[in-house]
This record gives sequence, C-alpha cells and structure tokens, in this order.
Amino acid sequence: MKAKFAWAVLLASAVLEAVWATALGLSDGFSQAVPTVVFAVTATLSMIGLGIAVKWIPLGTAYAVWVGIGAALTVGWAMATGVEPASPLKLLFIAGIVGCAAGLKALPTEKREEVAEPARR
Repeated sequence: MKAKFAWAVLLASAVLEAVWATALGLSDGFSQAVPTVVFAVTATLSMIGLGIAVKWIPLGTAYAVWVGIGAALTVGWAMATGVEPASPLKLLFIAGIVGCAAGLKALPTEKREEVAEPARR
C-alpha cells in the first residue's frame, strides 16, 4: 500500500512541477504577482511530494519519473496553448520520455539494503 501511495504522490508532484514551470514562464522574471505566487506554492508542494515519495521509491527512479513526466506535461501544455509549436518528431520524443518513465515504474521494486556506516576513529 505504501508503494502505491508513493507513486500517486510522485505523479501528483510531477503534475505540480508542470504547473510551477509554466507559472515560472508566465511570471516574467517574478514581476507578475499571480504567476509568482502560483510558482512558489506549487514548487514547494512539488518538492515536498518528491521528498515523501523517495521514502519508498529509490531517489534516482523517483527523480527521473518526476522530471520526465513534469517536462512532458510542460511541453504538452505549451503546445496545446500555442506557446510552442508542435511537430510529429517533438510528439514522438515526448512520448519517449513518458514511455521511459512508465518503464521505470514497471520495473520490479528491489528492497533497499541497510548500509552500515563506517566506524569513526
């Protein structure tokens, strides 16, 4: 159950990453109040969610999924709103990012081993 919760939190955090990245672009160098506040709130929540998720998901995997999904959603939103042009190759590469993130999720989970700290002298 904890693993499913962690993946749900990670996915929500990736969505928030896309929101804060979009708000960052709209903030015009933090000179626009509303996008700046949206950026600050969603960036904070996104980082908190990533921090919670890495309690159960290995950091490398969680970070790759978080960045990949967030980036794909950010580009997808930019193309959907006309801020960025769409092309078949761009869509193919974005699908590749999402496919790689899904592949990381599909891999079997390995238990973390406790690593003993070296003795202090």
